[in-house]
Amino acid sequence: MTISIRLTEEEEERLDSLARRTGRSKSFYVRTALREYLADLEDAFAADAAIEAFEAGGRRSRPLSSLEAEIDR
Repeated sequence: MTISIRLTEEEEERLDSLARRTGRSKSFYVRTALREYLADLEDAFAADAAIEAFEAGGRRSRPLSSLEAEIDR
């Protein structure tokens, strides 16, 4: 699949420079960045769904500091 994106001049210069210095293609870095960003987004949405399911079951979350205090007793 081919996708066209618009980069700022600074983004394009940084990408060009990185590709030249490393001998990798600009496409390699765009694909790598997209893959990592998508993984982060998928993790965030999965966490949100898990919290919603947890709270939908009538359970309540609580601050980490509360749990730490309980463990330290």
